[in-house]
Amino acid sequence: MTFHPLRALFARLAAGLAVTALATGSALAAYPDKPIKMIVPFAPGGGTDSIARTLGVAMSQTLGQPVIIDNKPGAGTIIGSDFVAKSAPDGYTLVVATFAHAVNPSLMAKLPFDTDKAFSPVALLARGPNILVVRADSPYKSVQDVLAAARANPGKLTFASQGNGTSAHLAGEMFNNLAKVQMTHVPYKGAGPAMTDLLGGQVDMMFATAAAAAPQMASGKLRALGVTTLQRSAALKDIPAIAESVPGYAVESWYGIFVPAGTPADAVAKLNAAANKATQDAEFRKRLEPEGLSVSTGAPAELDTYVRAEEARWRKVVKENKLKID
Repeated sequence: MTFHPLRALFARLAAGLAVTALATGSALAAYPDKPIKMIVPFAPGGGTDSIARTLGVAMSQTLGQPVIIDNKPGAGTIIGSDFVAKSAPDGYTLVVATFAHAVNPSLMAKLPFDTDKAFSPVALLARGPNILVVRADSPYKSVQDVLAAARANPGKLTFASQGNGTSAHLAGEMFNNLAKVQMTHVPYKGAGPAMTDLLGGQVDMMFATAAAAAPQMASGKLRALGVTTLQRSAALKDIPAIAESVPGYAVESWYGIFVPAGTPADAVAKLNAAANKATQDAEFRKRLEPEGLSVSTGAPAELDTYVRAEEARWRKVVKENKLKID
């Protein structure tokens, strides 16, 4: 039998290509084959952290890998978001984005990333109101009480937030602007620390996310004065809308998942399917619905459309009201 060097070379190349193709196909099919890191850009103990941990447990059951929560608070979510923006686009690093994700481009003169280009959407999770809350022993028993005190003592009343650019911050600034009062903003690195100081009497009030406020409301430690959505929440129907006292007032919180731009479509699809299934989980719904949050999931494009609309809406609000971070 005649030996043909070229034929032998081609055979080896073909075998090598077959092995490479098989390995590549196996790698794609195997995703995820290691733990997934879910970045929460707030300190532990707040509403976003709580939702992420409940979500992570449910998603891990579908994905077959642990979903590890990693808190990276600070700079109005920018530290955590920047970490994800600069992470490998391989489907193993996610960020739980909130209101700040859509507002920071308008509030910040310069971000370390381009929000519209640095991330790929995975899934919108939930939407709902913030709640204006005070301590149970606070002298303020209504939104009208707060308005009267703020008008009588400009700059004296303080409101906490989980960070600059967050829904709690902008909700307070919007209140100041539309009600023509002056209250002082005190930012923290998450809802947990902010709530601790609110309960401790270091600040007067907080336009807290429903997720952060609900446990303290249920325990009787906080009194709810109003919801930030234009109308009353179906799940919180006994709490008046702030708009009933401050016409035109409306702020909505939301939660969504993003990955670094360039993450393979196959990985995004699997994460989206896992997130959608997780939001149908009884424990997840039990965690959300009593707080006035409504589950709102769908295709990645739905999150993209929603966030772009929020960006445009708040860019207009920030510009018209000359809002700035402090």
